[in-house]
Amino acid sequence: MTTPALRGISSMATRQVLADLVAGFAQQTGLQAAIESVGGVDAAKRVAAGEAFDVVILASDAIDKLMASGHLAPGSKVDWVHSGVAVAVPAGAPLPDLSTEDAVRNAVLAAPSISLSTGPSGVALAKLFERWGIAEQIAPRMVQAPPGVPVGSLVAKGEVALGFQQLSELLHVQGIQIAGPLPPAIQITTTFSAGIGAHSQQVDAARALLAYLASPAAAEAKRKQGMEPA
Repeated sequence: MTTPALRGISSMATRQVLADLVAGFAQQTGLQAAIESVGGVDAAKRVAAGEAFDVVILASDAIDKLMASGHLAPGSKVDWVHSGVAVAVPAGAPLPDLSTEDAVRNAVLAAPSISLSTGPSGVALAKLFERWGIAEQIAPRMVQAPPGVPVGSLVAKGEVALGFQQLSELLHVQGIQIAGPLPPAIQITTTFSAGIGAHSQQVDAARALLAYLASPAAAEAKRKQGMEPA
């Protein structure tokens, strides 16, 4: 009797790297996993509403909340990857200077339209703009990407002049140029973690997948997608 595929859910930021790693996991173990990638906010809502998943892969704080509310198995959390934020402009547009905090602030002030993700990095950037004292000034130029819609796609269509999103989500978007990462002083790093569903019937297989995601064997795939092992 074949073991049914593990059912998982993740945010969009890790979609590509998970596709690579699930294939590697299957090759190494013979176990299959089907991971659905949606907007992180929506993913967390579905798990909190009681939808059954064997593995849940989201930003670390979202995993903590779902574990605290009893939707994930206690003690099953594994941190597996770090993801930083980069800046994109439409293909052919001049590249802004991102070398310092002041340079990024000036680029934001100069941009006719700006977009952030709906995930943790977008929340952190909004706080940064408040700290800089420019949040009200740029509010009319902010374009909110709907959950699950990549900022890069809005940049590619020319709807947004300056887009901030995790590098992993910008790498494969056609029609944009990646201007570079945020400088170290203001870089926003999201740690992605995984947990096992509280009602999973395949706990051993789920545990094996989480161990694989955090293993040295997964490091190359993470770096290829603009991320770093946790």
